[in-house]
Amino acid sequence: MWSLRFAALGAAAMALCGAASAELAPHHQNAPNDPAAGIEALSDADFLDEGAPSPAKVALGQLLFFDKILSGNRNISCATCHHPTLGSSDGLALPLGEGAVGLGPERRATAEAPLLGRVPRNSQALYFLGAKEYRSFFHDGRVEVDRHKNWPSGFWTPAREQLPVGLDSLLAAQAMFPVTSPEEMAGHKGENPVATAAAQDRLGGTEGVWDLLARRLRAIPEYVARFRLAFPDVEAAEDITFVHAANAIAAFEATAFRADGSPFDRYLESRDPTALGAAARRGMALFYGAAGCSGCHSGALQSDHRFHAIAMPQIGPGKNDGWDRSYWRATGFADRLEDQGRQRVTADPADRYAFRTPSLRNVELTGPWGHAGSYDSLEAVVRHHLEPLQALARYRIASATLPPLPHVIETRAVGSQLVFRPVNPAKLEDYRRRDGWVQQSETLRQAIAEANVLEPGSLGQEDIDDLVAFLKALTDPRSRDQSELVPARVPSGLPVKD
Repeated sequence: MWSLRFAALGAAAMALCGAASAELAPHHQNAPNDPAAGIEALSDADFLDEGAPSPAKVALGQLLFFDKILSGNRNISCATCHHPTLGSSDGLALPLGEGAVGLGPERRATAEAPLLGRVPRNSQALYFLGAKEYRSFFHDGRVEVDRHKNWPSGFWTPAREQLPVGLDSLLAAQAMFPVTSPEEMAGHKGENPVATAAAQDRLGGTEGVWDLLARRLRAIPEYVARFRLAFPDVEAAEDITFVHAANAIAAFEATAFRADGSPFDRYLESRDPTALGAAARRGMALFYGAAGCSGCHSGALQSDHRFHAIAMPQIGPGKNDGWDRSYWRATGFADRLEDQGRQRVTADPADRYAFRTPSLRNVELTGPWGHAGSYDSLEAVVRHHLEPLQALARYRIASATLPPLPHVIETRAVGSQLVFRPVNPAKLEDYRRRDGWVQQSETLRQAIAEANVLEPGSLGQEDIDDLVAFLKALTDPRSRDQSELVPARVPSGLPVKD
């Protein structure tokens, strides 16, 4: 049941109400032949802080989420790629991060601020990330609970021993990393001290990325006052760390993007079939039955939180994986364009091209879909699952939402120096070929196909329509427009709107 979260969100006060639990509807026994038998309705106990984080911490996290002060060049915020009016994502197949201007599908590179390139993976939606059941974050799960207790922080992350202690949750650990990415928020080496620290892998410690950003916050009196209000261990400006900021951002995300007011939630609470439309009821029966969707999309959030290779098409620049140099040989750009997914974390070839099963909550709002945003319709995603290898073979990039890149820069080594310079206009077309290179390469496409573990299925058009209807029944209508979350101003004084 939805808890009372935002009883007041005035622009002047910038305060959130306490998260008092609403009284749950009486639980009814599962009806005979209930497709979702065994799945319980969500409650506050399923979420961080028992669904009631500190209002002061949430209010602070909201401001930080929208404040560009946390980016190297002070020109991009968390909300740029995770906007509450865009399904907590950005509406693009692959984000245009640091340096671009505009919001969502209107975002573009400019001659004044050319990009290093596209962000390699789709911007994941933030719905329900405050649920306790999450045990990893990012498409490849590279931020996860440290089950073997190797690191003092309690989390296994790319920062290893540099990750500080004191993070409240896995979600807070995740919030530490977008600010360290050159393409996402940091900028490229030499542009600003944060970007240079990130390029040198100086994340923690004095003069590291997180320390440099915390210093910015310490210099803003309003932030100092809010950190003191939110955290008992902050008595003065010098006590503020980026760990505090990450904990606050996580509290905000867990509160703002909890979306358990969908028709499916009403069904779980009441077991009344009329909570769903007729098509959605038929789709639910397929989802938990003959179509086999719940084999991976299990539980109340429709995710097993595991990693599976399902032959999803890859578009964009990839993650520089593998040994294929065909793009370099054809264009002169020294890039490897594969994204090998979970294998990047585990180094296990069995995990190649496997990606984390996403939750399907609010999935109607979160397209384009896939780890690279390859599909721009829910029906297309459903059809891919029914015939993954055929869908991979016939996929064409024209269906993806990829804004053009008229102004980009490339990285070159000149002697011992790293030089960033605009791509020669005569070579721009070759540069743009990277977006579809993996898909047009029979060798690379076949490698993705060979890793596939998804068994094909067979459904008619009416069944597909019913499945899509059920997926839409997972949408909380309040998530369609959460513009009330956007603050009128932030303490840095930087513009809130892109």
